[in-house]
Amino acid sequence: MTAPASAQAVSGPGQGLAAPTITLSATHLSGAVGASGDPAVTVDVEQPGIPAGFLRLRVLSSSNPAVAGARDVRQVRTPDGNRRLTVTPRAQGYTDLTLEVTGRGGKTATATLSYAASARTADAAGTRYLTGSSDASAAVDVGGGHVLVADDESNVLRLYDRSRSGAPVKTWDLGPALGWKKESDIEGAARVGDTVYWTGSLGNNKDGKYKAERNTVFTTRITGSGAATEVAFTAAYKGLREDLVAWDAANGNRYGFAAGTAAGEVPKQIDGFNVEGLEFAPGSTTTAYLGFRAPLAPAVPGGKALVVPVTNIDRVVANGARAVFGTPVEMDLGGLAVRDIRKNAADQYLILAGSWAADDNSDPYALYQWDGIPGHAPRKRADLPTGDPGGWEAVVNVPDLRVRGARVQLITDSGSADLYGDGTEAKDLPHPEWKKSRSAWFTLR
Repeated sequence: MTAPASAQAVSGPGQGLAAPTITLSATHLSGAVGASGDPAVTVDVEQPGIPAGFLRLRVLSSSNPAVAGARDVRQVRTPDGNRRLTVTPRAQGYTDLTLEVTGRGGKTATATLSYAASARTADAAGTRYLTGSSDASAAVDVGGGHVLVADDESNVLRLYDRSRSGAPVKTWDLGPALGWKKESDIEGAARVGDTVYWTGSLGNNKDGKYKAERNTVFTTRITGSGAATEVAFTAAYKGLREDLVAWDAANGNRYGFAAGTAAGEVPKQIDGFNVEGLEFAPGSTTTAYLGFRAPLAPAVPGGKALVVPVTNIDRVVANGARAVFGTPVEMDLGGLAVRDIRKNAADQYLILAGSWAADDNSDPYALYQWDGIPGHAPRKRADLPTGDPGGWEAVVNVPDLRVRGARVQLITDSGSADLYGDGTEAKDLPHPEWKKSRSAWFTLR
């Protein structure tokens, strides 16, 4: 399903008039069944000497009306007389929508909008979709209703409006600054003032191979807020994995870090090695908690989730100092592992807990509240829905947890999801407009 490179003009009566033209702001668009606030496409219609408002735009045909037909497309005139189109899909799948503009003299032009609809989700009305990438893995609230999102398939940071579905407001590719051509597998983030710390997974890739890019912790500096946010790379450290292995070996190999990082060992197994959470300790700007997806501690079914403090993370990244580790924290998350950890200014923590497994979309997820103090047990605040495309991966920010009915926004990693029912994983879709992660709000009990 590909759109034509340019609109097709067709002659009609009134040979003295130039043919109209039709230009789409994007030739590919995605939506979801039952969703509200889906992305839109702007259609620019022109005919020399004729105001745009006098030109007629309609959906000429749909290649798959079961997904969306002509009556499922809504157009709103923009102040300049052009059109803004949204689609309300009927079913999951793809369709090509042929648009036709008719100008004075009966002359016409056509263009094709290739549309993809994902299935209805349990929380469809409150869902928003962040397009351009499907593998969201870490998020940082930058104020003004916007969030900075990393994904684990690239070194690109994307800025989104938290309240809307659609493409990023801005993007920053940090690959050149990091010296990487492949992804650093960003999995966790933590903010202190205007500095954001980002960590790769530190583990092997899915084939059990060591990739240097993944063994990276780096910082960026944030200026501005909201849609005016700007991001600049500042520093990186590329040896935290080795520091962790050496520390564990010096303490009796309790967590099996050396074995979990050995050649051939995949990261997402119960005794693997995979970091997915990063946050600062209560009241500290120098001690950071690393939350592990694997291993569990001890590495047996029903084991405890593992958090390891790095007590000098500031000097590690800024100066290349060897990491110093504090007493590890083992916590009962009901057999689940850390998928993200985030706190607010009052040092109230939420831990997003999920499976250590590689293919865990149907496994349980939950949110736990914690005070950040080692030895204090977390308590469950919410069970999260499963079975929808993607796994819950990132906490945007933490509300005041003392408020009854507080709500929190989460984002999925949907890279392995079959969004459109054709067996294609989202990360392999051919068009960025069709790739998307899902965000939704949940009430804490």
